[in-house]
Amino acid sequence: MEQLFVYGSLKKPIIQRSVFGRITKSFPDILQDFTRSKIMIEKIHPIILPRKGKFVRGLVFSVSFRELRLIDEYETNLYKRRRVVLRSGLSAWVYTG
Repeated sequence: MEQLFVYGSLKKPIIQRSVFGRITKSFPDILQDFTRSKIMIEKIHPIILPRKGKFVRGLVFSVSFRELRLIDEYETNLYKRRRVVLRSGLSAWVYTG
């Protein structure tokens, strides 16, 4: 299983079920040196960008490689999936600008 840090719509159980077919258990964590911003994809969506000294609060949950690929499709090519280390020390994937 892979760890995924989410900060936007994937925090919502209804979105999790529609994107990868189940609702996950999650726990809070913080991504340092990033800040929240907005991007327009038919409507306004959150996005995070590198920014020294800032942080983003979010949730972490486990997903399979298959589920991660489904989430890749959901996030579109306007987001990049990258590996980060969270404040807790956990390594996780996150979608950024």
